[in-house]
Amino acid sequence: MNTQAKQFLHTEDEFNQFAADILEHAKSMGATSAMTRLGEGSGFSVSVRCGAPDTIEHKRSKRASVSVWVGSKRGSATTSDLSSHALKDAVAAAYYIARTTAEDPAAGLPGADELEHDPRDLDLFHPWSVSIDEALAIAHRAEAAAFSVSPQIRNSDGARVGSVSEHFLLAASNGFLGGYASSRHSISCGLVAGSGSQMQQERWSTSERRPHNLASPESVGRRAAERALARVGPHGFQTKRVPVLLEAPLATGLLANFVQAATGNALFANSSFLIDGLGKQIFASHVEIDEKPHIPAAMGSAPFDAEGVRTRERAVVKEGKIEGFFLSTYSARKLGMKSTGNAGGVHGLSLRSTLTRPVDDLAVMLERLGTGLFITTLIGNGVNIVTGDYSRGAAGFWVENGRIQYPVEGITVASTLQEMFRNIIAVGNDTYTANALQSGSVLISEMTVAGR
Repeated sequence: MNTQAKQFLHTEDEFNQFAADILEHAKSMGATSAMTRLGEGSGFSVSVRCGAPDTIEHKRSKRASVSVWVGSKRGSATTSDLSSHALKDAVAAAYYIARTTAEDPAAGLPGADELEHDPRDLDLFHPWSVSIDEALAIAHRAEAAAFSVSPQIRNSDGARVGSVSEHFLLAASNGFLGGYASSRHSISCGLVAGSGSQMQQERWSTSERRPHNLASPESVGRRAAERALARVGPHGFQTKRVPVLLEAPLATGLLANFVQAATGNALFANSSFLIDGLGKQIFASHVEIDEKPHIPAAMGSAPFDAEGVRTRERAVVKEGKIEGFFLSTYSARKLGMKSTGNAGGVHGLSLRSTLTRPVDDLAVMLERLGTGLFITTLIGNGVNIVTGDYSRGAAGFWVENGRIQYPVEGITVASTLQEMFRNIIAVGNDTYTANALQSGSVLISEMTVAGR
């Protein structure tokens, strides 16, 4: 608590008292049940551009959310003021909304048997004791390393260093009480290579809960510069169907598309192509998707979800077949199922293949691609979760015999998610983590690639 006290305005004991007052006030007004989440955060963000400080931001936030049920009617309210009268006003607002809203048999708190009453410590809180001057120096190191790569690096979109620490408490009238502190830190750099009509912009970043696990600022800057340089002088492209390799950061986006389609709200609203997908083979038989929410210090780890339901390790996709969805208490009731502990999102979800070998880095994945398209950038949001149709602007590199030949841009890649999932040939060992999602590069046997 001493470390937390340096970071936050309110202590855990104060949050406990706030929560007890909120639940008691809701009960006194006539609520049959209630839940509250209290949280605050602090942090900073600095950036340098072309060797000079560009921005310095100090961040502090606090928030309380209140949900009140009157029978099966629910109302919610939020406030950024944690004073006693403001919290009571929020309870009153939520209560009056609940009284006037429609009955919903699926509404209500999770059952006591679903709650995590003894949450484990997942080592998520590692504040970064770095001064603003030191953070600016780190950003400068990243940008300087980028400029040193080549004289073709002509401009900078800025190197940024950021850190945020948060803590929260979740409490409900069903007996749940739990919370914890967490932190995340990042270094990023964006560069412009080339000149005139040949200018290309790229960036790279690193993000971790433990600051000492961050990649070095020099490596971040050099990686951003190398990516920008590689895209200078793009070629045109004639429409054809070819094998496609998605770079690992883009593969996490493909995993996110699956999550969106397999989430309870989309399923009970009949807004997903996976409505009848449970138990069916959707992916290639070697593809597996696992949820591992209890890895210490991992970005996606959490002992319980946004409703206090315990999280658990599970196979979501096994041998290409869907074993489970991502359900909150409400969506589970709408579907006649049980919560999977995913209120608020997924926790440590990874896409992998049983065929992946330790040697399957990006170079090996390019060899497996052979002749085809290596995609490093996707543009727009042309993914229809209802039908599975997929069409997005893209840029990347044409590859022949496993070797990059030249950059390409101004293209569109098209398929359906159903075909993309079934046609995954391989998943690389070049693992990339994007918040709670993790994947290596993904090789797809064939997609339509349209040029200008």
